Amino acid sequence: MIKSVKVRYIFSKIEINLIINFILLFVFTQCSKNDLSTDNFEEVERVQEENQNNSEKKVFNFEKITCDRGFANEFPCKEYDLLNWIPLSFFDSESANDNWGWTDSKSKREFVLQGLNDGLAFLDITDPQKVIYLGKLLSATDPSDWRDVKIYNDHAFVVSEASNHGLQVFDLNNLLESDEFKTFNEDHIVNDFGNAHNIAINTSSGFAYVLGSALYKGGPVFYDISIPKQPIFSGGFSDTSYIHDAQIITYKGEDQNYFDKEILFGSNSDGGETNRLIILDVTEKTNPELISTISYNYGGYTHQGWIDENHRYFYLGDELDELRYGNKTRIITFDLKDLKNPKIHFIHEGKTDAIDHNLYIKSNKLYLSNYTAGLREFDIENIENQEIIEEAFFDTHPESDDASFEGVWNSYPFFESGVIALSDIKRGLFLIKRK
Repeated sequence: MIKSVKVRYIFSKIEINLIINFILLFVFTQCSKNDLSTDNFEEVERVQEENQNNSEKKVFNFEKITCDRGFANEFPCKEYDLLNWIPLSFFDSESANDNWGWTDSKSKREFVLQGLNDGLAFLDITDPQKVIYLGKLLSATDPSDWRDVKIYNDHAFVVSEASNHGLQVFDLNNLLESDEFKTFNEDHIVNDFGNAHNIAINTSSGFAYVLGSALYKGGPVFYDISIPKQPIFSGGFSDTSYIHDAQIITYKGEDQNYFDKEILFGSNSDGGETNRLIILDVTEKTNPELISTISYNYGGYTHQGWIDENHRYFYLGDELDELRYGNKTRIITFDLKDLKNPKIHFIHEGKTDAIDHNLYIKSNKLYLSNYTAGLREFDIENIENQEIIEEAFFDTHPESDDASFEGVWNSYPFFESGVIALSDIKRGLFLIKRK
């Protein structure tokens, strides 16, 4: 999630944060308004305007647009149809950031949790062409362009870079009680730390990991969330300093030394000077142990990554190598057969200059939020033979594929319906689906 460039080598962390905020403010204010033709979006705009004045129920209707000959209206695409596009102004917010999804286990209703500069929006997308905007959980303190959310046991856990924000806990069952718009309050808040950049959750262990806070030098802070409304502070790890993002799993891979252990894979970039993947055994929260680290060439800012479902290969994105070194979009793959001795297995280079952001894996597909190049879907079934194939995409930023912080921030690909929710920084929420 957006950070600055070479200034990290010469400035303190406080100065870096100030510079980052200035850069983002400049980027956002310089972004032009939606320059797309509105011929086929007049109905969208009409519904949007009607709902702005309807405080009781906000429904966004949309007629599906098929990807035809490489375009869904003005949006470049391949194999993805556009089911809905909910513009940012519909949320009465200034920018969008992270998003996540939740499915009610009983009703099977699907919901998008859409991160915004001023809070978290909740949308029922069970009918993706008739989306119900249920309400917003406002930021605990100030607005911020950075917000992150994950889910455990029907509860949302929200952090932000906003000053003194802490950890918001929200019971998602609140969404099932009404379809009328309302402003929600958190059910619990944790104030052990002020701001944080990210949160990761291992749903099989019931532990949350707060990342990039003032505690433990920005390293992971452990919380027992087995009782969601009563998070228990359980320690942390500071030896590798700032961890930008992480995935934590109960390991089921080939390395028998760590089978069934709780392992953290951290994207570690301490101000841009060290760029590496760290592997940490966090099974014992009072005594976490560093297993190994591995760096790579042309590191700009180690951002985020995800492990495959066999726990063999880890796929990593670097957010600033495109700007710093002129690289095309890269996906760096590590072989984790031996956790103490990880190896670089393959580096896939894309076709555009666009900056890579969050990526996730579902089955043998990798879904990359690629900023100005939109969502890109890759087949990774033959990764053992160093093959990654781009199969499909949907581009919410048709103006360019350059290396800038515009376009898709995050994409949630885990709904059973096959709907994928794309969060575009300035254009809002897109719902797409594979043909």
